[in-house]
Amino acid sequence: MLNSLPIAVCLALVIALGVTPLVRRVAFRIGAVDRPDHRKVHSKIMPRLGGLAVFIAFAATVLLFGQLDNRIIGLLTGGCLIIWLGILDDTRGLPAKVKLAGQIAAAAAVVPFGIQVEFITNPFNGHLVQLGVWGVPVTVFWIISVTNAINLIDGLDGLAGGTSFIAALTLAAVTWRQAGLLGGAGLEVVGLALILAASILGFLRHNFYPARIFLGDTGSMFLGYALSVLAVMGVAKAATAISVIIPMVILGIPLLDVFFAILRRYQSHRPIFQPDKEHLHHRMMALGLSHKQTVLAIYAINLVLGISAVILTMLTTSQAVLLLFMLAVAVIVAANKIGVIGKAGRASVAASRTLQQRSSKM
Repeated sequence: MLNSLPIAVCLALVIALGVTPLVRRVAFRIGAVDRPDHRKVHSKIMPRLGGLAVFIAFAATVLLFGQLDNRIIGLLTGGCLIIWLGILDDTRGLPAKVKLAGQIAAAAAVVPFGIQVEFITNPFNGHLVQLGVWGVPVTVFWIISVTNAINLIDGLDGLAGGTSFIAALTLAAVTWRQAGLLGGAGLEVVGLALILAASILGFLRHNFYPARIFLGDTGSMFLGYALSVLAVMGVAKAATAISVIIPMVILGIPLLDVFFAILRRYQSHRPIFQPDKEHLHHRMMALGLSHKQTVLAIYAINLVLGISAVILTMLTTSQAVLLLFMLAVAVIVAANKIGVIGKAGRASVAASRTLQQRSSKM
């Protein structure tokens, strides 16, 4: 694939650019639309199903240029399942339990094809911990977690797509850095990640603010699924001391947004799956950022985390632990200040608003 990778990347970009307007018309025709409500920031009916264009571009390019080994077949098989689940949800609406069951089925579908977390590296001593039979539930849990994380962050035009684009590029860069440890499998993942990034970029032309089409659950779930599976195929296979941490850094924003959502709902004694308007993008807009400024600010944070993930592959274990500690402290302080954690966070946001109002009167 690497010899023809530039052509493959260009083809994926062109297909996504050309197919997205067609998918937009189909979405209106079959009723796959998103209607505004009190939680959403858009004010008119918008077509969903945009993720179908991303999937078509990715799958068509991989089928044309990839060598169809078991792992690629598994990736595409699970992708088809998650796409069908998303289409049903975008057109009919599915209960949360049904969506979760479908996600479990799609995640488990890749295991028979050899896509599985087989070990976890202890970051403190570098020793491998073989998972054995526990590898299957760990794999399924990881794929479901990332799938839902990207799904939940999809609240502003271009946000989930841009976050996934940066994550795919970072995944390609990190896997390239570790290609010596992964062999041919690593180079294969580099190609797949770049094709995914090109497919997303072609779609973003129609999805960035002001969007003409949304990813929908079809797209946000597929992007989360694809990124999580590629991480298992690539970075998670590297026997390095920090290999278990790197995918979490690459996908830091969506994963932390989910974690903080669970935390604040637990604090407020609300159901974990109950939606709210306190996600990262909501809180940043509450601080006074515009729609576009919020998306670009989160892109910048994703870039910092992506660069940090690449740097981690160049450091010793002790240096990597220090960098991770610094990132963790920065994230917790920022999350509390912005207001995504809970009551303390909301109080600080209110205080900052008061200060802004006072300064404007002076």
